[in-house]
Amino acid sequence: IPFVVTVHGLDVLNTCYMGGIPAAWRRKVSVEVYGAARTVICISRKVQEILKTGTPAETCSTVVYNGVDPGLFSPNPAEMEAFDPEILMVGNLQRSKGHELVLRAVENLRSSFPRLRCRIIGEGPDRAHFEALARELGMGPQVQFAGRQSRSEVAEAMRRCSVFALPSRNEGLGCVYLEAMSCGKPAIGCRGQGIDEVIEHGKNGWLIPANGLDELVQGLSALLGSKELSTRIGTAARQTILEKFTLSHQARNLAEIYRHVIA
Repeated sequence: IPFVVTVHGLDVLNTCYMGGIPAAWRRKVSVEVYGAARTVICISRKVQEILKTGTPAETCSTVVYNGVDPGLFSPNPAEMEAFDPEILMVGNLQRSKGHELVLRAVENLRSSFPRLRCRIIGEGPDRAHFEALARELGMGPQVQFAGRQSRSEVAEAMRRCSVFALPSRNEGLGCVYLEAMSCGKPAIGCRGQGIDEVIEHGKNGWLIPANGLDELVQGLSALLGSKELSTRIGTAARQTILEKFTLSHQARNLAEIYRHVIA
């Protein structure tokens, strides 16, 4: 029976936890499964590069980017006008996602943007650490930890925010960036991650180096301080999604691969 495998993250060979013999076994099995598949679908070229480095040359692979529902994740500029400037983060609460970097950036921006807020959606093992950091920085009223939210609630939060930021250091692609872009919002991600295949810095989004606090502060300051810049980038971001990254694009690409596999 022909089959395909889709790889969604950077831990292509399943070695990121429980090292030693268990990790070696998972690597071996992963390589065997990828080799037996008709093709391995990777959600970005970044993921594909890792796959090619760790598997035999004859392993077949292709890239299919994730898609977004542009109807659910759609702009509403009038709605945003009713709210104070807000940075939105959506993702698991773990240190690799960059929450601490954003909290420290908000602290740096407090004097320039006294009404600035930060909404954090998601749950995870490091929530208590981030909540403690927010209190330590004296930003309790400015930061809201909203917990897990439904898809419609996330879409609503993206429509309300001013900027979406997730300076993650471990991201195969990141659907949340695409969702924010589909809502017409400037999204901030890190160079060297899958999202830098989608975001063109200063054109349809913003890119910073991993752990780049100064660059994050500068980017947020520019986007929050210029409605013209933010609107221009957000409009280009929405157009990028409509042209290449909708669910329809993803479905057509997957259907073509499946037809080829069973032919």
